[in-house]
Amino acid sequence: MNRAEIRENVFKLLFCNEFNEKKDMPKQYELFWDNVYNEDETVKSISEKDRDYIAERAGTIAENIEKIDEEINRVSVGWTTKRMAMVDLIIIRLAYYEMKMDEDIPQKVAVDQAIELAKKYGSDDSPAFVNGILAKLF
Repeated sequence: MNRAEIRENVFKLLFCNEFNEKKDMPKQYELFWDNVYNEDETVKSISEKDRDYIAERAGTIAENIEKIDEEINRVSVGWTTKRMAMVDLIIIRLAYYEMKMDEDIPQKVAVDQAIELAKKYGSDDSPAFVNGILAKLF
């Protein structure tokens, strides 16, 4: 699985986190893998190593949401994380983690990939919004 696919799956798991209690997440993760990869014919299988890596990244981001949101709120003039579209917010959180907390990913790559996720999953305005917030965090 390449980095873009890993990133997209981390995004999806973070989205699941928003609608479930923390204690339910291990079961939700298993349901995620069962449903996504049994229905999506473009992905035949995923290694246990990739599954663990994706779940670990999503878990680390979820554990740091308060800190991440604090930084996002600090730079987002006229917007708070409570007012942002959920898809945009999750993409920004993921990119923040990659930019500031993950030494393996160059900041420009994190921004570029966040914009790609915003194009795929967000509204027409999402790429510009995500880019604007991330530019202030850079």
